[in-house]
Amino acid sequence: MRTVDIIRKKRDGGELSREELAHVIEGYTKKQVPDYQVSSFLMAVYFAGLSETEVADLTDVIMRSGVVVDLSAIPGVKVDKHSTGGVGDKTSLIVAPVVAAAGVHVPMISGRGLGHTGGTLDKLESIPGFNTRLTTEQFREGLSSVGAALVGQTDELAPADRALYALRDATGTVESIPLIAASIMSKKMVEGIDALVLDVKTGSGAFMKKQTDARRLAQAMVSIGRRMNKRVLALITDMDQPLGNAVGNSLEVMEAINTLRNQGPPDLTELSVELSARMLMLADSAKSYDQAREQCTTLLENGQALEKFKQLVANQGGDAGVVDAFEKLPTSSAEYTVASPRGGFVSRIQAEDIGTAAMLLGAGRETVDSKIDHGVGIVLERKVGERVESGDTLCTLYYNSDEHLEEATQMVEDSFRIAAAAPEAKPLIYEIIQ
Repeated sequence: MRTVDIIRKKRDGGELSREELAHVIEGYTKKQVPDYQVSSFLMAVYFAGLSETEVADLTDVIMRSGVVVDLSAIPGVKVDKHSTGGVGDKTSLIVAPVVAAAGVHVPMISGRGLGHTGGTLDKLESIPGFNTRLTTEQFREGLSSVGAALVGQTDELAPADRALYALRDATGTVESIPLIAASIMSKKMVEGIDALVLDVKTGSGAFMKKQTDARRLAQAMVSIGRRMNKRVLALITDMDQPLGNAVGNSLEVMEAINTLRNQGPPDLTELSVELSARMLMLADSAKSYDQAREQCTTLLENGQALEKFKQLVANQGGDAGVVDAFEKLPTSSAEYTVASPRGGFVSRIQAEDIGTAAMLLGAGRETVDSKIDHGVGIVLERKVGERVESGDTLCTLYYNSDEHLEEATQMVEDSFRIAAAAPEAKPLIYEIIQ
């Protein structure tokens, strides 16, 4: 089997077998197939696409390029949640303890933020002592004792995905939906899960700006899950404005904790309950959708979800005292408020600009090697649809260095639109793919 023949076959629209896909991916991982040939292969896929069978086979090959976690010794359905990324999206910090408090095991391998989108690992690591680098055995122990474990991807898990992503970034093939789907699902399937709820973002702050593209990605990932005998459901949700009010690592941890106290922003609470309920349904832990939602709401109201969060933090070496003492979290030394230039209604908040401004303040990474400041970020005081008077605070910027303050402030000011009339309300959840 020759790599060049596989490239030609895909270039000309042919369907590749699992063996042919494995030849390219395994060969590249073992440094037997050169990067210039894999680059050509990726570009052929970008233009010719992949069938549902090919995407499922590619996902399986990438997943099996390293260790696949075995959670069979842990009873019950293991279910995870994955978001395609956005601004202010801290639902993982809420969903994992809620679902674990309901008695369902939640193994969650998360990522770091890059560019305008935040990362779950960065948020968790703003908690003093929190360890996201657990061994596989520690990961299993956390699932058994607490019911949830939130960790980062190790070198042993789907190494082919990391190698391919770096090459996709350098060859202009990142936007390929089949390649995106295989990348995401390979990292999720390697966890040893039985079920998965996907939160596919669409809008100005999402990777998929158009709802049609978000739908195509959701359908591709649900198809992969079905072909791999997993229970998978996808929600397409709004990311035209930030989710919740806080953007920035420790600020988002505070907001997540407040949401676990049932005192969070309405949109963040609504989406967290929805995702949690869907996870319970996939795990056969509720007889109906309405019962699942009621159970999740009750766990927020009675404090059990917050208690589970404390257990999760303590089990992974973190200071659970942050729940009752936010001053234990990293903070900023200065703040700057942005006021509304006129009265009216907030008609738009450009989510990507808010995320980029937070990155400029130090809350995110411009490159994978950038260091982040866990204590800085932005808190929105107004959301789309709310009425404001001239001079009302729209948001507050929290910072430790004023090096990029002027640029970030200008970006934030430009991200808000004030109109004479209230905008038409948009749904938080556009559709469900299953």
